[in-house]
Amino acid sequence: MPLHFPTLATQYRNELLQNVVPFWLEHSIDREHGGFFTCLDKHGKVYDTDKFVWLQGRQVWTFSMLYNRVEKREEWLQTALHGADFLEKFGADKDGNYYFSLTQDGTPLVQPYNIFSDCFACMAFAQLGVATGNENYKRRAKSIFENILKRQHNWKGAYNKAFPGTRPLKNFSLPMILSNLTLELEDSLPPEQVNTTLDTCIHEVMNVFLRKKGDIGEGLILENVGLDGAFSDSYEGRLLNPGHGIEAMWFIMDIAVKRGNTALVEECKNTTLRILEHSWDKEYGGIYYFLDVLGHPPQQLEWDQKLWWVHVETLVALAKAYLHTGDNECLRWLEVIHDYTWKHFRDSENGGEWFGYLNRRGEVLLPLKGGKWKGAFHVPRSLYQCWKTFEAIAQQEKKDNK
Repeated sequence: MPLHFPTLATQYRNELLQNVVPFWLEHSIDREHGGFFTCLDKHGKVYDTDKFVWLQGRQVWTFSMLYNRVEKREEWLQTALHGADFLEKFGADKDGNYYFSLTQDGTPLVQPYNIFSDCFACMAFAQLGVATGNENYKRRAKSIFENILKRQHNWKGAYNKAFPGTRPLKNFSLPMILSNLTLELEDSLPPEQVNTTLDTCIHEVMNVFLRKKGDIGEGLILENVGLDGAFSDSYEGRLLNPGHGIEAMWFIMDIAVKRGNTALVEECKNTTLRILEHSWDKEYGGIYYFLDVLGHPPQQLEWDQKLWWVHVETLVALAKAYLHTGDNECLRWLEVIHDYTWKHFRDSENGGEWFGYLNRRGEVLLPLKGGKWKGAFHVPRSLYQCWKTFEAIAQQEKKDNK
């Protein structure tokens, strides 16, 4: 039966607003020490009180975004302000670099070795600045963004474990995230800085990490390349992270649509399909977590697990690709990924947030709803993005049928 987009839009909207968002509101708020608990079991019970800074930022962003784009519910705004207060007090060191993790009361646990804590703090304050109109939040977001740009070529700094000079590689994650982060800060940055940063991100993603015709891994995105973009025949250099590549494609697609660049939209769509075809588990279904581009055994022992964020971000990419290109292959894959994702990750017994980790066969591996890496971000953001994209497709179909 073909997908019915008005029905899908309602399904995704209701799941977001009636199940997922209420779960985080009920279970994650630490009313004693501030901030959010993210280590929650399938019923929402807290099983660990450590606080991971990038998940604090992500949750502030999520509730600010909902307030800005869905409905101005005071509860959502107060939840975002609650998390932002904790971030402001405890999130960063004296140099403005954001820690990786804290104790429940905000005492630093793990040093700021990971720039992604900064990226999500930046997103959080930018979105909260829009929600509140408070220029202090916008200035803080801009300051964090400038610090990220300053650190981008050596963002681990003293915490880099690699011996300098032996095998210098650059990683895909930062240009990927910067492409989305820059759009988040568009209203707070000078237009020339926005355009220059986005141009750099597009070049890095589409011309450096995306392998061209005749390259090893043609049409796929490598997770690490040499400083000159060359292929490195090593564990790191052969690594494919399908979820990262597909998520990046909807980030770049958003930029392309904003700029009216239909050729770039088409390239993003084709890359999404190529990665998906390469990384789909043909025996059990689902998208592999990691792969080796040459087919060697991956270094990551969890390579064949099926993860929530990979699948929900793929739904977003396919929905946007179909909206903007009308390619029926996107529609075919959208139905496949929709069916797999809702069947395996959604908790049909307990409701609320979705499970995150499945084994290769698609069975729940860890019965948690949140943890060190999973918080109030990928599922709610993807449900929102799909809801709005499905509405746009439905409107387009209605217009075309007149």
